[in-house]
Amino acid sequence: MEHDASCIFCKIAAGQIPSRVAYEDAEFFAFHDINPWAPVHFLIIPKAHIPSMAHLDASHAGLMGRLMALVPQLALQTGCRPYPQGGFRLVTNTGAEGGQEIHHLHFHVMGGPRPWARG
Repeated sequence: MEHDASCIFCKIAAGQIPSRVAYEDAEFFAFHDINPWAPVHFLIIPKAHIPSMAHLDASHAGLMGRLMALVPQLALQTGCRPYPQGGFRLVTNTGAEGGQEIHHLHFHVMGGPRPWARG
């Protein structure tokens, strides 16, 4: 599994920078956002350093499928209400024009009672 020693998310997943952990296994790390936009707001990242969605290819299909299957489970465990009255928003930014600030693939999971939408 590749890591980037200068990547803040690699450091968080390795426990070198403290975080409020929501979930961890061999492949993924989820932690609560330090500046939440919603009542529930956590990030989920692959532990392997993948810079962005633009860097994915067919070899990542299994990893990404497992990540997507994990999101609804973690959303419920962290306080999102069940579908259809509840739910959550899943967001990832890619590249400068997509608003990506940290170049390690990550997904924001946001939920809870509105209004909290910010774009």
